[in-house]
Amino acid sequence: MYAAITAWSNLLVAAHKAARGKRRKLAAATFEADFADHLIALRDDLRAKVYTPGVYTSFIIQDPKVRKISAAPFRDRIAHHALCNIIEPIFDARFIPHSYANRIGKGTHAAVDRLQQFARQYRYVLRCDIRQFFPAIDHAIMHDVLADVIHDADTLWLCDQILASGQDVLRDEYDMVYFPGDDLFAANRCRGLPIGNLTSQFWANCYLNPFDWFVTRELRCPAYLRYVDDFALFSDSKRELWRWKQAIIQRLAQFRLTIHESVAQVVPVTQGIPWLGFVVYPGFRRVKGRKVRQYSRRLQARIEQYVDGEITLDELTASAQGWIAHVSSADPTGGLRRGMFARHPIPRQET
Repeated sequence: MYAAITAWSNLLVAAHKAARGKRRKLAAATFEADFADHLIALRDDLRAKVYTPGVYTSFIIQDPKVRKISAAPFRDRIAHHALCNIIEPIFDARFIPHSYANRIGKGTHAAVDRLQQFARQYRYVLRCDIRQFFPAIDHAIMHDVLADVIHDADTLWLCDQILASGQDVLRDEYDMVYFPGDDLFAANRCRGLPIGNLTSQFWANCYLNPFDWFVTRELRCPAYLRYVDDFALFSDSKRELWRWKQAIIQRLAQFRLTIHESVAQVVPVTQGIPWLGFVVYPGFRRVKGRKVRQYSRRLQARIEQYVDGEITLDELTASAQGWIAHVSSADPTGGLRRGMFARHPIPRQET
């Protein structure tokens, strides 16, 4: 497995993936200036197992809540892609069908469609989200989850290197939770996956995969789906969903995770289910108002970047078309789209 990860052909594919959409960035351009030499050096470091990840660059976004995004150096992003190229298909084959985040052929719209299908079949829903998910991910548990599938010591060494590189990045984002059996030293456990890493998005699915199977096999929930740290269970019985909620809390504690208990309520599906930027009903769906306001600010910022020459018209258009495609799955959005671009007209290019 490790030979496949460090093979020149795999590293070459990984480098192109890491550079996709980033070639204007200084880090990518610097690496590509002496592309072959830099890639050979990375390959040699990986094969000799002297590879050490670099320092993350972090910044804060509000989308809509404040989040800390951490970007690894470009060289490390190649290593992340090289690793995921080989191990992701192995894990993906073990995931439940209704885990929708960061998977080929899945995604946001497929998750919204499936949620609405379940809403049409069942009377009640329990929707939950995990508190401080990425900051709370425990490194010892994460290692064990990976080691259950990866039996190659060298590949596990690389996973551990990447895992350890992010242990302090989200320290300030985590509020300590003590679980049964903990002592005071539990506060020193290594935890946190940097939001922004390719490996973090992938490993988040790995971390919760045993929980997914617990819900589907042990609780025998026939209608369950998850998107990163948001998940929903459906049933025609309120009592059954309340019982499942308590079982979920107990099982997630084994992964040192908690949910927002106060908002995890059993409600009729006809009340509307907040889900990935939409409010989903059995017969229709609406775009959340705050998502519209959020994109309005983003569109204005992109227009200003275009006027200042920081981005091209094609890049601005791609951003607008992406939003149009996203909201078009709601009912109806013609007026919403017209209103958005009436408030934020795109300036004409001077000829």
